[in-house]
Amino acid sequence: MADIFDVIADGTRRDILQLLRERGSSGVRGTSVSHIVAELGVSQPTVSKHLKVLREAELVSVREEGQHRFYSLSAAPLDEVDDWLVPFFDDGSLLLDDGASSLPDSAAHAAELVGRAAASAKHAWDSALKKLPGR
Repeated sequence: MADIFDVIADGTRRDILQLLRERGSSGVRGTSVSHIVAELGVSQPTVSKHLKVLREAELVSVREEGQHRFYSLSAAPLDEVDDWLVPFFDDGSLLLDDGASSLPDSAAHAAELVGRAAASAKHAWDSALKKLPGR
């Protein structure tokens, strides 16, 4: 099995995981390849290639109905990422080498929100660029 960090390092695979997470949390039981293609604006072969990698890493499950396949997020393997990150944090604050917290709780929370907003904006920008003709 591929290293989970290598799998989630790819932006398209993260986009697919995000889409499956959002659809799963809204009660949708599986998402078709054609829906993923339409939402992300990438080719069907590209989506299929990335779904294969995600399946092999057990990050997605597939349900077949006739000739159609429906994909769902399987978040359990992401526990490995979470387990790896936990030692770097104490109550949400990044720990320094001497064990001291680098930020007070309120500042750590604000930094987390800013970081998430920046990542979300970058994701939206990258997704918009992919949908432009000739890209």
